[in-house]
Amino acid sequence: MSKSNKYEYVEITDFAAEGKCIFKSEDGVIFVEGNVAPGDIVDLQVVRTKKKLKEAIVTKIHSQSALRTEPYCEHFGVCGGCKWQHIGYEHQLRFKRQQVVDHFERIGKIRNVEINEIIAAPKTEYYRNKLEFTFSNWRWLTKEQLDSGQPFAKTALGFHVPKRFDKIFTVDHCHLQPDPSNAIRNSLHHFSEEKGYPYYDVRFNVGVMRNVIIRTANSGDVMVIVQFGEQNDEIIAEVMAFLHQNHPEITSLNYIVNLKGNDSYQDQEVIYYAGDKVIRETMEDLTFLVGPKSFYQTNSEQAYKLFSVARDYAQLTGNESVYDLYTGTGTIANFVARSAKKVVGVEYVEAAVQDARINSELNGITNTSFFAGDMRAIMNESFLHTHGRPDVIITDPPRAGMDVPVIETILKAAPDRVVYVSCNTATQARDLALMADDYEVTRVQPVDMFPNTHHVENVALLVRK
Repeated sequence: MSKSNKYEYVEITDFAAEGKCIFKSEDGVIFVEGNVAPGDIVDLQVVRTKKKLKEAIVTKIHSQSALRTEPYCEHFGVCGGCKWQHIGYEHQLRFKRQQVVDHFERIGKIRNVEINEIIAAPKTEYYRNKLEFTFSNWRWLTKEQLDSGQPFAKTALGFHVPKRFDKIFTVDHCHLQPDPSNAIRNSLHHFSEEKGYPYYDVRFNVGVMRNVIIRTANSGDVMVIVQFGEQNDEIIAEVMAFLHQNHPEITSLNYIVNLKGNDSYQDQEVIYYAGDKVIRETMEDLTFLVGPKSFYQTNSEQAYKLFSVARDYAQLTGNESVYDLYTGTGTIANFVARSAKKVVGVEYVEAAVQDARINSELNGITNTSFFAGDMRAIMNESFLHTHGRPDVIITDPPRAGMDVPVIETILKAAPDRVVYVSCNTATQARDLALMADDYEVTRVQPVDMFPNTHHVENVALLVRK
């Protein structure tokens, strides 16, 4: 490598973790971010060196890979989402499955099980049921916009520019969420600009218009939650009246006055304004109520396929006691309940457990029970004695995977089968390795929940030896 840390006319070798690509040079593996694909011939500039790790950016593309396709979104390259739009979908799927294989072999030391072909998403656009958009008085302008010489407003409503906490670019059309998401966002933005409302300034924590959350459901319900950064009763009243009068498609209209230094709202009061207080998602013959703070899988259609795999792997006959760990609002627990003798759900968040109980009651399910608290504290010998040892455990932890004490409790409970649902196959493989003395991984099914990103969901079946 030259002293300038530059490489010219080199071929991008392969995909890497976290959606990056790699170039295998004589100096070692170099990780490359940005609009790049394996097979591209490019010039690189190394921008960061950490011990043996080097990171580079592309300074010029000489020829493009056969894996490429034309991005469909006008915001591609500026937006931090859908970073794989330029990669053909069939190639995305191939890498996602290979990522599962690599993690299982390299981290989990699991080489004796076939990784099924990934379940593809029928929709690669308009598949999300929830998006959050941010108001800002620090609008990001693209080079093309700056070069145009045209005047642009300083206010924006859209997404964060990657790695810039204080810069928001205006989203004109997002391909992630179905109608009427774009219409509601653009309408609110234009109204707020015309009225001259103060947009939020994240650096000084001032400004009235702060954030808007839009949730759409497969039932046709639409929820909107507007976050205001100041208690300005006049503006709040005008904004909510505008949305209510001009967007009758909104079935649940709410707002929050958030004076904190960040947009998180789980600890904030949600004020109901009009319509219903919840929206409804359906799955088979089940209905799930989704409130402003409820968690629900953001790709409803693929969530059904994911949970169907988990239920199939659980091999329920109607006589089993099932524990559903990290149960959230009880979606999986209620989904499998009619195939089991009883289901016990455990979750950290009390509000989520309340939602899970409501969803059981709504669907006439009487064989579930839900408990809130620290998984490590709840899942002890006393709990197992009280509720009975499980025949099957289904676990769907966050990206960080399971804590070691939880794994130890699972091993003590000694269920016949463990169904491990994961959104991070690296931590899943790590956890499976810790269970390898007692359990054998017999089936593995990746599911694509988030097309045009590097993320992959995965279900693994463990059978007690």
